[in-house]
Amino acid sequence: MRKIIDIDDKIIPKLKLLAAIEGSSVKKIMEDAISWYIDHKQKEQINRMSLDQKEDLGLLVLMQQANQASTVSEEALFKS
Repeated sequence: MRKIIDIDDKIIPKLKLLAAIEGSSVKKIMEDAISWYIDHKQKEQINRMSLDQKEDLGLLVLMQQANQASTVSEEALFKS
């Protein structure tokens, strides 16, 4: 997806220099920086959570990963 964003004119030369040093493109440098920032903020947020909130988040992730195609009938659930 292409998005147009405004970047401070002071940052563009720095991005170009980093891209040249890394042998990469400005786009890739920006994508990496944004990915790192998002991961960093998510870790900060998780570290601020209480134990109960972390357990709830873990349960939510497990529920999202569950195979929705394989289900158990209500009858089978209550018989066991």
